Amino acid sequence: MLFATHLVAAVLLGRRWTLSPAWLVAGAALPDVVDKPLAMVGLVDLYHTVGHSALLVVLAVPAAVAGRRGLAVAVGWASHLALDAFHVAINGRPEDAVFLVWPLVTPATPLKLPPGDFFVYYLWTPSFFVEIGIWVAVGAAAVRAWRRGRE
Repeated sequence: MLFATHLVAAVLLGRRWTLSPAWLVAGAALPDVVDKPLAMVGLVDLYHTVGHSALLVVLAVPAAVAGRRGLAVAVGWASHLALDAFHVAINGRPEDAVFLVWPLVTPATPLKLPPGDFFVYYLWTPSFFVEIGIWVAVGAAAVRAWRRGRE
């Protein structure tokens, strides 16, 4: 999934679960904020490593029980991982969802594309069309909210 879609999904979760959208967005951004720079400077070979590992649940659970802000960060982070796993599965690479248990297992044929190249690769994939649907729904909801505000 694209970075912006993770953030929008976090805001939608906030509306559904009455959690702080700002803290949900922070949690949803966390995997990419951690992993993309690590890969871009060459510290790791993949763009889904530390921040995308479900093994970080050992940090997420204490954060979640620490209070509503910690819960929001943990839910945002978990939503990012779930959307990325869904993304690789719907695009025909379900075996690549093993990024969730990095460093124990790494995908056999991982995409090692930097973000810009990934976007070009991503165009016209099944997941791309799912994202278009998400953004159309968000746009429709925004228009409805705007119209209600004008009444």
